[in-house]
Amino acid sequence: MRIDKFLWAVRFYKTRSIAADAIKKNHVSINSQTAKPSKEVFGGDILEIRKNQINYKLLVLDLPKSRVGAKLVPQFIKDQTPKEAFEHRKLLQSAKDYYRKKGTGRPTKKDRRDLEDFIDNDE
Repeated sequence: MRIDKFLWAVRFYKTRSIAADAIKKNHVSINSQTAKPSKEVFGGDILEIRKNQINYKLLVLDLPKSRVGAKLVPQFIKDQTPKEAFEHRKLLQSAKDYYRKKGTGRPTKKDRRDLEDFIDNDE
């Protein structure tokens, strides 16, 4: 089965074209070799995928005949991604939220003045 079709079938990507684009951008490798969208994948292959700043490592257990439901995905792939990768993602996410929480809107005039006072005091 083609790698782009496989990643779509096991619900790793929402569409096959998104999967093909990720493969073309060298975000996917099969057994540590860069892949093209038409590269065949077999049982026992190890896929390394870069998605959302996480390097996923998946073991192909079996090939589905077509797109499978979310409950059936573990029959076809086994996630071997180290937990440190997910912790690193959480750390990056929390570093972005150091000033304002998501959804609090634009900075107010008071926020701007406080920031200007802080910058002026440093100089």
